[in-house]
Amino acid sequence: MIQAILLDIDNTLLDFDAYVQTTMRDGFDKFGIGPYEDGMFDVFSRVNHGLWRQIEEGTLTFAELTKIRWNRVFEALGIHCDGPTFETYFRACLADSAIPVEGAFELLDHLKGRYVLGVASNGPYEQQLNRLKKGRMFDYFSHYFISEKIGASKPSAQFFSVCLDELGIPAENIMMIGDSLTSDMAGAVACGMHTCYFDKYKSGAVTDLPLEHTVESLTDILAFL
Repeated sequence: MIQAILLDIDNTLLDFDAYVQTTMRDGFDKFGIGPYEDGMFDVFSRVNHGLWRQIEEGTLTFAELTKIRWNRVFEALGIHCDGPTFETYFRACLADSAIPVEGAFELLDHLKGRYVLGVASNGPYEQQLNRLKKGRMFDYFSHYFISEKIGASKPSAQFFSVCLDELGIPAENIMMIGDSLTSDMAGAVACGMHTCYFDKYKSGAVTDLPLEHTVESLTDILAFL
């Protein structure tokens, strides 16, 4: 029986990708970089995803990511701009970003009161909490598992062990909902949790992970929880 639900934040509850595109467009204008063009977000996404995979694998820290992320993006785009300066701007904007993913509030309203709810997110602790507050989602949750506070990132056993210890609920009675196969789903499978993969972009990604549910809309989850 499911007693608790863990939900990822970025691109599960709050639309990180929409934020990035808006911030790139505004930031390019602010810093006189030039016009934001179609395809630039795809470059950012590719670079950012690669860096976060390194964090998941334990070969890079978040502090190191913030020093190199935008230098690598600008290099890939053929743009001359100070990456660390843009990173400071980017993260300041992110702290106040709270664009909900379609269906997020409908899902949270449905789950609230039925299950113990917690967020499970990689990222800076205060930033992620502030975004939940800005997005009017903070009060839905009783537990906030954020990698910076825990000292380990998803999908590590250490991250999920902290979740299990604080919840005091067996893994077989917990479900993880998230958009990342390598982070959310891999970590949850490894510790014996139920899984729900949110295939936000309808990618139909193939995985060897034994996923219990795959949905293309958050509201699809209402049918089984």
